[in-house]
Amino acid sequence: MLKNYLSLVKFSHTIFAMPFAIIGFFLAIKTSHLELLSYESTKIFILVVLDMIFARNAAMGFNRWLDRNIDAKNSRTEVREIPSGKIKPNYALLFVIINSGLFMIATYFINTLVFILAPVALIVVLGYSYTKRFTSLCHFILGLGLSLAPVGAYMSVTGKISLLPVLFSLTVLFWTAGFDIIYSLQDEEFDKKENLKSIPTYIGKKNALYLSTLLHISTAVFIIWAGIIGAEFLGIWYWAGAFFFGSSLTYQHVIVKHNDLSKINLAFFTTNGIASVIFAFFTVISLYF
Repeated sequence: MLKNYLSLVKFSHTIFAMPFAIIGFFLAIKTSHLELLSYESTKIFILVVLDMIFARNAAMGFNRWLDRNIDAKNSRTEVREIPSGKIKPNYALLFVIINSGLFMIATYFINTLVFILAPVALIVVLGYSYTKRFTSLCHFILGLGLSLAPVGAYMSVTGKISLLPVLFSLTVLFWTAGFDIIYSLQDEEFDKKENLKSIPTYIGKKNALYLSTLLHISTAVFIIWAGIIGAEFLGIWYWAGAFFFGSSLTYQHVIVKHNDLSKINLAFFTTNGIASVIFAFFTVISLYF
């Protein structure tokens, strides 16, 4: 049963945004000159990680619940847990409610600002699931939801916001929108048939790939900007991570073609997951070594 719920929310995909939350946390510790291994910082780190898990569980669970009838019509998604009958819709919705509640409880124990803004975050991450019904900009709403990770983690430590974590959030926004456009290429025909919105259905596969490339170039710009703004804290190891991240973005666009989508899973899952982990690792190393 647990395996079904982990599969329902694609728990392994937490790896996309989690590394950026970790960047936000360690950046806040470093720039605020707080003690890294204190009881308070350790408690906040655990709460940040839990919040990331709860928020994503709620978001993905809600997406699967809301799209259950659509998924049942699509040969690519009909095997998902709800359409296939592995998880009943009511149980999936209960799963969403529980994780949303746990998210709110965890934010309460972080600080007042994070707790006050927590409902806004939930609205964004849950609301994304509706957007493909009325706007082709749905990829950017998904990006916005994931982009809350670094700035949310930073606020969890400092109780305030600053430019550097915002730049990392913009990095996540454009990076996510770019790779989600690539992922949505495989459903272009189905989405048109069901009157669902996406960039590929709006401008076609070829132009969608061009836009995705532009978004990933913008992602690289924000990474470079962050490195310049944070030069006091981010050194050579950061730039090594940035180079790897940029190379991974380039690789996605080399292996995915508008007339050959066979490498989409490699580009979407493997490449992006590895890129975010390596980038976070080198960024944290740069902050402390």
